[in-house]
Amino acid sequence: MDNSNVYHVPALLKESVEALNIKTDGVYVDVTYGGGGHSGEILSRLKNGRLFAFDRDRDAVNNLPKDKRLIFINNNFRFMHNLLRYHGVTQVDGILADLGVSSHHFDNGERGFSFRFPDASLDMRMGQDSDLTAQKVLNTYPQNSLKRIFFEYGEIKRADRLAAILVDSRNQKPLNSVADLIESITPLIPKSDEKQFLAKVFQAIRIEVNKEMQSLKQLLEQSLKVLVPEGRLSVISYHSLEDRMVKNFMKTGNVEGQQVKDFYGNEISPFTIISKKAIVPSSEEILFNSRSRSAKLRIAQKKMMQ
Repeated sequence: MDNSNVYHVPALLKESVEALNIKTDGVYVDVTYGGGGHSGEILSRLKNGRLFAFDRDRDAVNNLPKDKRLIFINNNFRFMHNLLRYHGVTQVDGILADLGVSSHHFDNGERGFSFRFPDASLDMRMGQDSDLTAQKVLNTYPQNSLKRIFFEYGEIKRADRLAAILVDSRNQKPLNSVADLIESITPLIPKSDEKQFLAKVFQAIRIEVNKEMQSLKQLLEQSLKVLVPEGRLSVISYHSLEDRMVKNFMKTGNVEGQQVKDFYGNEISPFTIISKKAIVPSSEEILFNSRSRSAKLRIAQKKMMQ
């Protein structure tokens, strides 16, 4: 199905919202509003409850329904705890996060998220108020920093060579457009796996520009403060770095996965894991929405106070 004119087709919609175990008078948070798909599903299950929706992209404002139960916060979810307090909320019954990039970002040629638009500026900012762009990363970061980004965030084996080529290229002329970037790294692009290689390169740069891993870490840590006992955390991730962080946090209460034990040697965790294995889209959903194919949903419930 062609979804090119849709802001974003939400992945694992029913599964991720059902995971919240919604109470009709509860308070919930959708930290990645986007096109409003998940938020709409949450609202359909509320009566007197409230939904706080976050999105750092100004374009998301265009998707807001007229619903007094919805409070939209045009900001990064890394500030969730303080911004909820600003609205007089200290605890919520559930948090949903649909991580990654929306279809809108990939399909908007002006934003530079996709290698399909060679004339696009190297921007890649999810929030237009940020000063850090892909141009700045590629043209000013030291070679060792570029190597780290491509190795850690893109899991690219020849990250050292890639970083070196980019530095050589920018010394000849600035890397300003998607075409400039692709042209500079063409010698490294494998002919048999061109799209996958470019996807890894763009993913690595995008993660750095938007500080995605740092934001996710802060969100997860704040979820422990914000969730009520027996509150639910429902997180959809799209690549192994995110999924590993989410899995570790739900299992141990920290993103590093360091298991804490009590005096008697029993493992301590603030969560009960609801989904023992990651929930993935059905073949029917992937056929309808091909971008959902890498989605993984993990669900956890905050334990009662001991």
